[in-house]
Amino acid sequence: MRPHSRRWLSEPSDSVASVFFAANCWICERLLTRVDRVPICDGCLASFETITEKRCEVCGLPLQGSTVRDGCGLLCRSCHDKTYAFERARSFAAYEGTLVRAMVLLKFERIDPLGEWFADRLAELVKRERELLSGDVVVPVPLHRDREHERGYNQADLIAKPLARKLRLPRKAALLVRTRPRPGKQVLSFEERWESVRGAFATRPGSQVDKLRVLLVDDVMTTGATMNACSRALLEKGAKSVIGLTVARALIDPLPGSGVP
Repeated sequence: MRPHSRRWLSEPSDSVASVFFAANCWICERLLTRVDRVPICDGCLASFETITEKRCEVCGLPLQGSTVRDGCGLLCRSCHDKTYAFERARSFAAYEGTLVRAMVLLKFERIDPLGEWFADRLAELVKRERELLSGDVVVPVPLHRDREHERGYNQADLIAKPLARKLRLPRKAALLVRTRPRPGKQVLSFEERWESVRGAFATRPGSQVDKLRVLLVDDVMTTGATMNACSRALLEKGAKSVIGLTVARALIDPLPGSGVP
């Protein structure tokens, strides 16, 4: 990873400084021509493959293979088998190409303006499907306390905080906690992903969840295991519904036990 600062420009004076000191795009290295604090050029931002076409009505997975049509529309195999606890999920773009690199930047560099840019995209998505994606509160998927202490922030909250402001909804970053850390193994199989989050999330004692429609925010949805585990914890404590919102969505069959490596 390039030796960037651990915290991106955060003061008003920083945006003024960017006018006088040229900077390059953190993905393609081309000179930035915009006067704002998002360190990615317009070309790279425009290259993200947005998910707007044929997709699963429940989990939002772009549909390329076998699908099932029912009274609710097109479903992927996982949603036909009612794999998930959340009501539905939507993502801004496919987790491929330049977006993978942007997600790495968001996860390992504290770039608040990039989190806000992605929050704008999710806000647009929510407004387009307002009837299906309505909520009462915005909640980021939590990191385990040791991981958040090590990193210094939660990348999901870099998106959730500005998203709540744009949607004019309260944000409750402390509503959910991760009670068990992610396994130390770098790459997990499908089965390991699902097992690693089983029972790993809980609502914080004393939190009010009853009858809330929760907009649950994360950076990337791969198998949906984390989103599902968080949703179960919220629903068990009385949440009315959970809608998953992520910036990126992996283009894979998320069905547990599918045998996909």
